[in-house]
This record gives sequence, structure tokens and C-alpha cells, in this order.
Amino acid sequence: MKLPGYYSSGQFAKMAQVSLRTVRFYDKQNILKPSYVNESGARFYTDSDFARLQQILLLKYLGFSLDDIKGMLVDDLDLHYLKNSLKLQKQLVLDRIEQMELVASAIDDTVAALETAATDQEGAANTASDAVDRTAAPALGINWSQMLDLIHLTGMEKSLKSQYQNASNISARIRLHREYSVNKQGWFPWMFEQFRPILESKTVSHSPLSILEIGCGNGALWTENMNKLPQSRSLRITLSDISEGMIRDVRRTIGNDPRFSFETFDCHSIPYPDSTFDLVIANHLLFYCEDIDAVCKEVYRVLKGPDGLFVCSTYGAAHMKEITDLVQGFDNRIVLSGEKLYERFGLENGEQTLKKSFTQIVLKRYEDEIILNTSEPLIEYILSCHGNQNQYLLDRFHDFQSFVEKKTKKDFHITKDAGVFLCKKY
Repeated sequence: MKLPGYYSSGQFAKMAQVSLRTVRFYDKQNILKPSYVNESGARFYTDSDFARLQQILLLKYLGFSLDDIKGMLVDDLDLHYLKNSLKLQKQLVLDRIEQMELVASAIDDTVAALETAATDQEGAANTASDAVDRTAAPALGINWSQMLDLIHLTGMEKSLKSQYQNASNISARIRLHREYSVNKQGWFPWMFEQFRPILESKTVSHSPLSILEIGCGNGALWTENMNKLPQSRSLRITLSDISEGMIRDVRRTIGNDPRFSFETFDCHSIPYPDSTFDLVIANHLLFYCEDIDAVCKEVYRVLKGPDGLFVCSTYGAAHMKEITDLVQGFDNRIVLSGEKLYERFGLENGEQTLKKSFTQIVLKRYEDEIILNTSEPLIEYILSCHGNQNQYLLDRFHDFQSFVEKKTKKDFHITKDAGVFLCKKY
């Protein structure tokens, strides 16, 4: 009997141009389960399953293991999740194309170096042909750094995987805040307003206003505020991150805007001279830094005086605490973050750290909360966290989904406790 909207295993495999054995293997591995199994055990799939298979095959092609893929996919994809996933997959494909082009170039350079070395060796050997011991002809060296570059390039899969997962996680978090926050002025527009006065205070200056963002991530602070940048003065905005992948993505997104430049470096050692920037921004970054004091000293050093401004944001102890309570109510072994970041640098203790480098410090809090009555974006957010949740949730996903659906049936309130410190150099 044919079920409307359902495909048999054979039909499904043929549509996807994969073997039936592949479909059965993914079923057995709990990566792609059929949407319906009849009493006789026949398996049937839907268009939603086809979309999921598309993800699996592309991620497999891009070098992800089955364990990687299982941890990156959940059931019941909605259109938003699928659209977002496809955008992220496109970014990863573009990165892989760029990587392969670099590999091809490195291979050409290495082959050319080998051919040059071989020609030089042959010439040297002919010159030494009158010598008693022909083996004494000099063995000319090869530039082995080119070989090392090739090895490095062909080993980039791990960093590309990490980049995909980080980008996916960032997107999940931004979505929850953007679509379900009470404060309709989103975080990035609000944060921009906190330092907007310095952008407009030097409109008659002949020198460009120099801005540095450390840990720029996906560049949302700028892409969401591009139309607010003043047109009356020249700007020189440097976006930096320790991740080369993030910088590639930001460069693609912003394009050839002459106001922006892009750099990859560790903010513990900022590669610019003293007094270079009028404004330095660190958005939710300092609590990730190994040595926060050292980063603050570097920021102080590269800021111009006396009006140079450092804007750094962070969370407070109450931030998103309801989500932690929710997941631990399902399984008390779950820890969404390996450490409490606000204890390293938070709204409660951040001023004490900043006082070691800055004298004028003002704290401004962002007033907001999240209210939602749907489970899907909350689950997506939970799966994006840096803790051990996937270890306990993926094999019990449907139970967890039902648990969250009950909790969010009526309005579910989530505390947002965030703000910025505005620090003057003198």
C-alpha cells in the first residue's frame, strides 16, 4: 500500500542516488531513521528525511566522521534550521574550495622547486665529473618550508570542522536572542549606541578614526549597524580574530568596503604600535582569554590618549540561568558550560579587573529578557553550548524534546543579564 508523501527505502535511495545499503547503514547508525516503519518492518522516508540526508552526504564529503555528523544533526528539521544549515554548509564549501586552491598552488611550487633542485644538482655533478670521487659533487638543498606548507594545508580539515561547528553554534545563539527577546532593540544595535558618540565627536578631524575589534567572530556588530556608520568622516576599522575561518567569513560578508581591514592574531599580543586606535572593542571576549590582565594592558597600550575608549561586554551571574535549570531538571549530569565564564570576567567583578589598567570605568546594563512558547529554538540553543549536553541528549532526543515542549507550552521566561564597561585611557 502506497503512503502519500512517503517513499520506500528503494525509492528513497534511488532519489538520493545512493545505494540501498547506504540508507540501511545510516539507519543502523541512528543517523537517519525512517519516518515510518509498518507492521512488517518496511521502512518509509519523507522529504524531510531527504533534506537530512543531503546534510549527511555533504558533511561526509567535506571530511566529517559519522560521530561528528551525529553530533551536529537533530531530528525534525524546520525550514529555518534547514536554511541556516545550508548557508553554513555553503560557507564550508567555499572554505574547502579556497583550501584546495592553496593546496594546488603549493603543489605547483613544490614541484617547481624539486625540478630546479634536480637541474642544479645535474649541473653541479657535470662540473665535478673530473673529480676522483664523483659522489663528492655538492647536493644542493631544497626549500623544505614549501613542503611544510603543503603538509599544513592538507591537514586543515580539523580547523574547518571546528569553524563549521562554531559558526553553527553562534547562529543558534543569535537566533534565540534575536527572535524571542523582549527588548526590540537587539544587542548589537544597543552596543553600537554605547560607543556611537565617539564616532560622531570628531567630525572635523582630518585624520581617520581608528577602530579595532578583537575577537570579532562573525562580524555581526558591524553588519547589523552598517547604515549607522557616519558618512561625514573617514573611518579605519580593523576586525580581528584568532580564528582564520572567522576572518574569511567576515571578509566575504563585508566585501570590498575600503573602511574595513581584517587581521588574524591573538589579542594577548596586539601587533600594532602604541597609541594606534581611538576605539577598541571586545564583545563577550575577555572571559575566554587565558590572561585577562595581559589583554587589558595590550588594549591600554594601543589606545590613543587621553580620550581613547575601550568597550568590553560581558554577562552577569543570572544570565540564562533558567536554561541551566531546565536541562538539569531533565538530567542532572548535564553541564552546559565547562566553567562559569562570569566568574572569570563578569558584570559583578569586571570593574576590579579593569581598574588595573583603566581609571575611568562606567558600567551600562542591557535591559532585556527572553519569552518563548515554542521548544525548537531553545533546543537548538542548548545543543549549541560548549558543555557535555550532547553526550546525554542525542540518544534521548525525543524524550528531551517532549520534556522541553511541556516546559514551553506556556510562556517560558529566560533572564538576560548583560552589559558593557566603557573604559577611558586617562
